[in-house]
Amino acid sequence: MPPPPSSSAGRMPAASGATPSTTRTGISRPPRATIASALPARENNLPVPQKTLFHLRDLPYIAPMAQTPPVVLSIAGFDPSSGAGVSADIKTIAAHGCYGVGCITALTVQSTQGVRRVEPVSGKLIRETLRELANDIPIAAVRLGMLGNAEVVAAVADFLSTNSLPNVVLDPILRSTSGIQLLDDSGAEKLRSLLSLAHVITPNIDEASALAGVPVTNLEQMKVAALKLHDMGTSNVVVTGGHLERAIDLLSERQPEGPPRQTEFGANLLRSNSTHGTGCAFATAIACNLALGRQLGDAVIMAKVYVAKAIGKAYPLGKGAGPLHHLYRMDEQPRPATEFVEPIHR
Repeated sequence: MPPPPSSSAGRMPAASGATPSTTRTGISRPPRATIASALPARENNLPVPQKTLFHLRDLPYIAPMAQTPPVVLSIAGFDPSSGAGVSADIKTIAAHGCYGVGCITALTVQSTQGVRRVEPVSGKLIRETLRELANDIPIAAVRLGMLGNAEVVAAVADFLSTNSLPNVVLDPILRSTSGIQLLDDSGAEKLRSLLSLAHVITPNIDEASALAGVPVTNLEQMKVAALKLHDMGTSNVVVTGGHLERAIDLLSERQPEGPPRQTEFGANLLRSNSTHGTGCAFATAIACNLALGRQLGDAVIMAKVYVAKAIGKAYPLGKGAGPLHHLYRMDEQPRPATEFVEPIHR
């Protein structure tokens, strides 16, 4: 790297007796006393009070360009409590080392105590938002969540048909846990048009039953519903059984020849009040792992582990069903400030 210009224009004046130091990268930096003496005085010309100052260690003049992470698009509703929907998805995406972008499909009035009201966004605005994002940023995966009504479903279907994006994960949300309808009847009918556009869908047992038109209350019925969904155009299905006595998820993958391959994933049922948004977190975690290049089976396993840990690490919040701790990994891997800065005592 060439040395900085020799001109003194724009440099801070050196303090008396101070000598510049050289970083490990060979770049000259001003002495500590220089940094302190260059601090501006207050507007009333009083001296700056004595404080502990910090400067960044060994910063080069031009930092190397960081590698861009995979971009995951969340198309879902907005939850003001950030336990579910786009704002929760952004946290899950960040926790997986990806970059999240979002398109809000509906505004809601809700908290940990339930959903009070749903106001879908216009299909025109959604089309414009998705078009703008797709024209600007390469998208590595998509998570589809709450869509609200048939107009929104049609806008999303047109977008996916036109752009052929990879790793589309459809979380077919029909109702909230508190029983509020999150997709109207015409929208639920039109939702079937998205089945063939998704790489994988992640219905819970109630959603699988509604989509496939068969009862789903146990593992065998989960298998039957998955086969029905394959017949309706779905490539891969994960039927989540978190509402069963034992938490069993079923992955059903269409094969080039022969019947679909079905794999069961069992886990102990977690007793917790922090379960708001588990379906969103699970589907988004799958999308992130697919964006990172993992196979579907591995993505499902890793998503299950992530959600289980996020429930286990959750803290109490609100008067109802609290959210997961989407960013629990930040607590497990603390980064001390001394990695980046060192104190300068005055």
